[in-house]
Amino acid sequence: MVKVRLWGSLTAATDGRDEVEVTAATLRDVLDGLADQFPALRPQLDRGVSVSIDGRIYNDSWFTPVSETSEIVLLARLKGG
Repeated sequence: MVKVRLWGSLTAATDGRDEVEVTAATLRDVLDGLADQFPALRPQLDRGVSVSIDGRIYNDSWFTPVSETSEIVLLARLKGG
């Protein structure tokens, strides 16, 4: 199991929980596990989210490995401008 911290409006889909656990070996597994465990989170995941793994932001890097020691933070997609 990996721990995932959720920021901001994403916690509304997890009944206010800002930290959850999912079984995952890759970033794709994390997102799929979150969608399965929290169906209300799926629309935001489908629109896109930014994921920080050990302090580095990943967008659409589905096969990035994660482990039980990874620090994973999920937040609404960061957009530049």
